[in-house]
Amino acid sequence: MSKAKKFTVAAAQIAPVFMDRAATIDKACETLAEAAANGAKLVVFPEALVPSYPDWVWVTPAMRADVHSSMYAELLDQSVTVPGPDVDKLCRAAKKNKCYVVIGVNERNADASGASLYNTIVYIDDKGKMMGLHRKLVPTAAERLVWTPGDGSTLEVFDTPYGKLGGLICWENYMPLARYALYASGVQIYVASTWDSSDTWIATLRHIAKEGRCVVIGCCIAMRRDEIPDRYDFKSLYPGESEWVNVGNSAIVNPQGIVSGPVVGEEKILYAEVDPNWMLGSKYSLDVAGHYARPDVFQLTVNRHANAMIADAPEPGSE
Repeated sequence: MSKAKKFTVAAAQIAPVFMDRAATIDKACETLAEAAANGAKLVVFPEALVPSYPDWVWVTPAMRADVHSSMYAELLDQSVTVPGPDVDKLCRAAKKNKCYVVIGVNERNADASGASLYNTIVYIDDKGKMMGLHRKLVPTAAERLVWTPGDGSTLEVFDTPYGKLGGLICWENYMPLARYALYASGVQIYVASTWDSSDTWIATLRHIAKEGRCVVIGCCIAMRRDEIPDRYDFKSLYPGESEWVNVGNSAIVNPQGIVSGPVVGEEKILYAEVDPNWMLGSKYSLDVAGHYARPDVFQLTVNRHANAMIADAPEPGSE
């Protein structure tokens, strides 16, 4: 019989302090401390929490270049350099609370122009060390107004005492080959940070958990309209009088079904106790990157090389 111990994970369905990097990171650290005090060994935060998901791209007409330009400038100013002091603060909080953290940020391309942005999730261990990051491979539709694509160098999983940890961002989870790359890397705790709050998204989480025989932590921002300051012109473009810009709809799912959530229309930390045997035992009948694979018929090639913006020429005479 497996001796793997049960452990608790948390999905922090919270709102950012809109377009305020420092205040949002402070809020994340406070939320992390609360979740750890309640026993969480891993805390997952939403997609692009810091300093906010750029929802204005969906409501602002493309012809309003003045709005897109001013919002992009502010987003760039309030985005995160990885690694850097903002990540260091999160690392200290993770170490203090002895907890693993996965958090979504808007990341500057600091290794090149410093003026383009990635949609990134950062992985931090319980010793306060940044394990790595993942950059969204394909920004969806209007998101391409603010985010540039990542590459295969960040498509990986990380070893933890609780299992192999990895994930994808929002509609990346509809990329079958990206999912398969994680399955083949042995992912057991699968992070699906998102802005999607639809019923279909919950079905997606359940499908991934069933297909990959993993625990899936779906975490989304829950944000009210009044949390966007009135000084932003795009705020008036939201239709109707709805209180919510996004209702959240976060959930934690195992291969058998939903174990926590969904939570709609409130900021809340979701908790679930995870039994590693859920992932281990259920693979006797389906292991899509193992006995259920057919490498004689199908093979996946993953380019894990980074696409550097600048490459130095070799020294004269060198090979």
